[in-house]
Amino acid sequence: MAKRKLNYRFHNPNPVEVTAEYILKVMIEANVEKVEKVLQEEMEQRREKAVNTDN
Repeated sequence: MAKRKLNYRFHNPNPVEVTAEYILKVMIEANVEKVEKVLQEEMEQRREKAVNTDN
């Protein structure tokens, strides 16, 4: 039996800007832990750099 190709169609009555904002919120929510980790690492590097330049 041959494989059937799946086709998905979505009806989106929202303006492009609203849709983009919604997708952005979903992506951020899905990656909150990763973003927080990266921000914490960046802040730690900046603190270390500031301490090293003060000495």
